[in-house]
Amino acid sequence: MKAPQDIILRPIMTEKSITAVADKKYTFKVAKDSNKIEIAQAVEALFGVKVQKVNTMNCKGRAKRVGMNAGYQPDWKKAIVTLTEDSKGIEIFESLA
Repeated sequence: MKAPQDIILRPIMTEKSITAVADKKYTFKVAKDSNKIEIAQAVEALFGVKVQKVNTMNCKGRAKRVGMNAGYQPDWKKAIVTLTEDSKGIEIFESLA
């Protein structure tokens, strides 16, 4: 079993994800090989909250070019975690909203 820090890599702070905090939806970049159950358990362990559901999506890496050399950024996985109504918020996002 992986540690929660190996599953939740970093929070995603975009305008759309910050506005979703009002609905108790939080967005994270997660490990590509993690599933919804592992993500829910990792969020509960790291932040001490109750997770209602997890939506995941695989994001394709963008094309990059430096001079004549062309390539792609790596593919990654995003998770949108919805908390229960009686759960407290996650402090990282609350300070920005």
